Amino acid sequence: MEESHSFFERVHSEPVVLEIGGEIGALVLYTDPELRGKEIEVSPVQEPQRRTHTAVLERHFNGKQLFAAVFAALPAGVYTLWNLDGQAAGTVAITGGCVNEVDWRQRQPAIAGR
Repeated sequence: MEESHSFFERVHSEPVVLEIGGEIGALVLYTDPELRGKEIEVSPVQEPQRRTHTAVLERHFNGKQLFAAVFAALPAGVYTLWNLDGQAAGTVAITGGCVNEVDWRQRQPAIAGR
């Protein structure tokens, strides 16, 4: 368990490998620091029960500190973003071969979680 904790707490400066191309895209969701280590979920809008999750990690990129959840490979389509309370918090269209970005920084507590 100690190893897992240090993974979420440490700064991630290594490159992120995205598996995009053809009908596969990626999503980078920027958050405030309070969400570090929290799991963010997305699901195809037509299949809300089929959720994919990833953790928000602290990353340093080009001399800047960022907190982001990176979904490295999502099939093209429209996805529901889920907040930490399990409520739908919006949608995002994923385009194959592209990196899509969503900014949750400075969001309301009900969206970003408590």
